[in-house]
Amino acid sequence: MAKLGDICTVVSGSTPKTGVAEYWDGTVKWITPAELNEDSFYITDSVRHITEDGKEKTGLSYLPKGTVILSSRAPIGKTAIAGCEMCCNQGFKNLICSDAVYNEYLYFFLKSKTNYLNSLGRGATFKEISKSIVEKIEIPLPNIEKQHQIVKELKATRNLIAHRKQQLTKLDELIKARFVEMFGDKNYHYESLINLILDGTSLSYGIVQPGNDGTGDMGVLRPVDIVDGKLTMSSIKYIDRSIGEGFKKTELDGDELLITVRGTTGITALTDGRFAGMNVTRGIAVIRYNRKKINPLYLSAYFNTDESQRYIQEHTRGATLQQINLSDLRIQRIMLPPLSLQNQFAAFVAEVDKSKVEVQKALDQTQLLFDSLMQQYFG
Repeated sequence: MAKLGDICTVVSGSTPKTGVAEYWDGTVKWITPAELNEDSFYITDSVRHITEDGKEKTGLSYLPKGTVILSSRAPIGKTAIAGCEMCCNQGFKNLICSDAVYNEYLYFFLKSKTNYLNSLGRGATFKEISKSIVEKIEIPLPNIEKQHQIVKELKATRNLIAHRKQQLTKLDELIKARFVEMFGDKNYHYESLINLILDGTSLSYGIVQPGNDGTGDMGVLRPVDIVDGKLTMSSIKYIDRSIGEGFKKTELDGDELLITVRGTTGITALTDGRFAGMNVTRGIAVIRYNRKKINPLYLSAYFNTDESQRYIQEHTRGATLQQINLSDLRIQRIMLPPLSLQNQFAAFVAEVDKSKVEVQKALDQTQLLFDSLMQQYFG
């Protein structure tokens, strides 16, 4: 084991005065934590650039190419490698590696320690890890040759994960292309959503105050339970069924379309028998479609078209909390091709979904392998 302070030089950054125009829009790359994401590896550019004058007057120095970049606040733990010389703001503690440590090895180590890094955060307003905290972090340090071997194995596995994700993306794009091919530029009539639901039902919000997660027997679906257009069972909240007694209109039968109406609006997912007897929160509206008028797979696909999403975003309002009113959703115009064509499209989607299930299974297995390798090498 070695302390990072013994094998790296830890440096931070700063922000030039925003009111001085001469400091901005130059040629010096200057990154912020917001520019990093889960898949960031080598960073070669930044959203904003500063001038040489701004760099000098702020006391900034270039991060050498190959520096391991670590966000130290808002949030803690985003990691990347500088693919060229660049500067950064004060939201980083960056590690310039000595010959004792391979920068990509350090990158993967830090990626494996996101939760641990967050546990080290200090501060009342927002958590931050200091230079001294970073310097004291210990890392397993095999010889350089072994570090390169470990990185080679991790990169191969991560590349396979990226490939699986790309396959899923392409399958989604295939469905969208098929939708455009079948229904784009056609003169089909439109019908208000309210006219496409079952008689005796309406669009309704879910449970306003579901309370704390407990040991009840009623599952309550939240917007976070919709992942990539599907409902996931992994983190469903359970409450006492008595809380849902006043919200019978949104109790699920397992044959509905759910759409988010708060926060990020317009995300949809179809329910199935697994969700019968559950309910939803205020952030989701329940659409009980009439299968004699519209195919649910077609309806879900239509909601995800640019045309539909544009309508939803134009009617999403709110300064503190973004939401779309049900009155606007009820009158949304839905393109309505003949049911036979909708069913034909739905059959195509069902076949593509079979492929997606297989790819997702392979992705989950590869992710499990990657996680186990990270645990094996870094603990």
